[in-house]
Amino acid sequence: QAQLVETGGGLVNVGASLKLSCAASLSTFSDYAMAWFRQAPGKEREFVATISRAGKRSDYADSVRGRFRISRDNANNNAYLMMERLKPEDTAIYYCAAAYTVTGATPRRGYSYWGQGTQVTVAS
Repeated sequence: QAQLVETGGGLVNVGASLKLSCAASLSTFSDYAMAWFRQAPGKEREFVATISRAGKRSDYADSVRGRFRISRDNANNNAYLMMERLKPEDTAIYYCAAAYTVTGATPRRGYSYWGQGTQVTVAS
């Protein structure tokens, strides 16, 4: 059974850094594009970042490009989101997601598996 577990959330001050981790139990981790989404209170869930199966390609939402970096470790079935220069508007529940792909795609939608989320709060 597929399972994604996020860790690393917390309360930080403006300008701080935080690294989220996603431990994945998937049939073959390297067959899946991995992504991070977030949902702020009262808002819809939004795309944050995605990385291709082999980790060679990535894509970011405009709001985080240049501050966040997605990565993965296929040997250990983990994905990561390094967040720098955090802002109050980055406050949200962050979700890890996986999408089976047959190419080195970096999709922004169509994710089949989701984690339970981890809270990130940036205090001003």
